[in-house]
Formats: sequence, C-alpha cells, structure tokens
Amino acid sequence: MPFNKGDFLLIEYTVKIKDTGTIVETTDAELAKRENIYESNRIYGPVLIVLGKNWLNTYVEEEISKMIENEEKEIEVTPDKAYGERDPGKVKVFSIREFQRRGYSINIGDVVEIGGARGVIKQISGGRVVVDFNHPLAGKTLIYKVKIVKKLEDFNEKIKALAIRHLGIPGEEISVDYIENEKKTLIKIPGKYMTRENLGYAKLALAADIFEMFKENISTLVYQEEIKKPQQ
Repeated sequence: MPFNKGDFLLIEYTVKIKDTGTIVETTDAELAKRENIYESNRIYGPVLIVLGKNWLNTYVEEEISKMIENEEKEIEVTPDKAYGERDPGKVKVFSIREFQRRGYSINIGDVVEIGGARGVIKQISGGRVVVDFNHPLAGKTLIYKVKIVKKLEDFNEKIKALAIRHLGIPGEEISVDYIENEKKTLIKIPGKYMTRENLGYAKLALAADIFEMFKENISTLVYQEEIKKPQQ
C-alpha cells in the first residue's frame, strides 16, 4: 500500500542527466567508483528518507509515496521540478584583479563564492573572468532510479537510521538504547569520531529531528563517546 507523510523509508537511488546519461549521484559505491564520483567520506548503500522532510527532490518524494516496498521505478524530473531553467542573468563578468586582490589563484572549473553566492568559473580571458552562478544542473531533465528497500517500523531502527544519516557514521559502529520509563535515548559512538569536523553541529541537527519526530516518546537524548584502551 502507498506510504504516508512521516514514514521512515530506506531507499537506493541513482540520478542521471536524461540527455547525456551522465550519473551525478548514487547510493551504489561500485557505480560511484566506475563513474569517478565516489566520495570517501560518504556512507553508501540504502539511505533514510522521512516522507515530508524533502530530503530528496519534492516531486520524487511525491512519486515515492505512491510506491510499495521492494518496488523499483524510474522517475523523470523536468527542470521546473528540479533546479529550474538556466538564467543568462546569473552569468557574471568580473575583473581578474578582484580575485588577485583577494589572493585567489583561479582556474577554469573552480567554484568561487562572491557576495554569498557560489558560482563556477567558465572562462578566463583578457583580464576578465566569467562566472556562472546557475546551479550546475539548471536546465537539465533528471532521471531518478529509485528502489524502496524497506519501511522502518521498529523504534530503535528509526533512531539509528537518523543517527547514521546525520552523523555520517556506519551503522555497525552506532548503538541505540531507549529507556522507556525515563523517555531517554542513549546513542553510543566510537571515540575516534570525537575530533571529526562539524560533528557538534551534526549532533544538534540529529537532536532537533529526534525531538520533533518523537516528541511524545523522547525528552532526553544522551550522546556517549566510547574510547577503548589500545590492545598491548
């Protein structure tokens, strides 16, 4: 039967550009390696989405809600439902001196931030730099190949899936314990992640989602970082 807003789903997906077949994102590690888009700090395999949170494209989530467990489907997403059409007004020309004053050594293809907007350097010529502030996928029709792996029902499984998504730590390294009479959840992670950049922000984001989604069940969240004595 179709899914509802708030359902926890584990999915696999691959996104490609319709016209060229170029793969731009995937949850399949081997495919990512073959396509030279593999990210070493990313966890591959089925990922969590919570319907209504729009962690994927909104239109894709709407289509997913009509699917069933173990179903696989290709969803075509036109520019108006993805990143919009290309806007020529977002292609700007700057003097190369502006970048030199900031100490930038620039090359074609570099991503730069100017006035809070991120753009890609498309051309450097005659002391002028052309920067495109359109999203790289603007004007592209995308094909999402999606498979519903599992709908999560178990309370601890849901918390753990949220932790994996936010903290970027493999599931086998995370443990979740729920103390029902205290409305307390304990999330234990290895101490080796203590110095990971932005881990503090990830914990806050995870806590915000847990308190929002489980406000009737959880009033206290405890993070426990476990450091084991090295073996002699």
